[in-house]
Amino acid sequence: MSQPQSGILPESNQHAIFITLRMTADSSEVIGAIASVPGLTERFAKEHGAANLSSVVGIGSDAWDKLFPAQRPRQLRPFRARQDGARSAPSTAGDFLLHIRSERQDVNFILARKIMAQFGSAVTVIEEIAGYRYFDSRDMTGFIDGTENPQGEHRAEVGLVIDEIDFIGGSYISLQRYVHNLDARDKLPVATQEGHIGRTKADDVQLKGDDKPATAHISRAVVEEDGMELEILRHSMPYGGVQEAGLLFIAYAGRADHFDKMLGQMVIADSDGHYDHLLDFTQAVTGNQFFAPSLDFLSSL
Repeated sequence: MSQPQSGILPESNQHAIFITLRMTADSSEVIGAIASVPGLTERFAKEHGAANLSSVVGIGSDAWDKLFPAQRPRQLRPFRARQDGARSAPSTAGDFLLHIRSERQDVNFILARKIMAQFGSAVTVIEEIAGYRYFDSRDMTGFIDGTENPQGEHRAEVGLVIDEIDFIGGSYISLQRYVHNLDARDKLPVATQEGHIGRTKADDVQLKGDDKPATAHISRAVVEEDGMELEILRHSMPYGGVQEAGLLFIAYAGRADHFDKMLGQMVIADSDGHYDHLLDFTQAVTGNQFFAPSLDFLSSL
């Protein structure tokens, strides 16, 4: 089986950098830079073994068509924007994503500079966000994030393409940056906050029966088809400081439509008016989709 890029399957780290890029030069210059990312990461990771350094380079729909018009991942498409009342999930610009993570932010920073040197003037930076682990993998709202993430060998089953011959070992990426209204959220009683998430705040126990509203985050983000739950592999991280803070949401999956269906249930109210009430206190400000080719694909470049 084709091997995935190094940053997809391992468990989460303490620090990460998320860099969204726009392509500004011809394809040959960009393709060489993309192909260099795994080798640069591997060499630098060996120099700093304890940091557990890994990376992923993702390619957006429009950029893919320019770089590789002869072959295309089946579900790669631009991010589909959503709007319902005050709730929105915008689609924003982005040709490439660099996702770099390790136990040390300084190591992430140095690798990011090395990779950007390979790209040179062929790209410009749209956004660069540094994420960090908050307490015991909690979101800044105080709730543990990613409780239902797949574990062990199941991570590969969820996170990697297995049914597209030319792209086995690759992964579809969904990326959004959310800005939290923490001041408004913190004024709510803990029981109300727990109702918005569907879990207890202190010990991360799922609410049961009538205690878990139909508008809870875990009620709206869970999608089932033919009795099976659609899954994604999350690597989201909190970011920010005292002026602005939130969540850099990133998910990998073997099928892009899994995330698309989850987001639809969160943003768009159903016939009973139910939507994800967590969205009353956080706003998505970016939205992108990318494809992370396998190491075999990148080495063939």
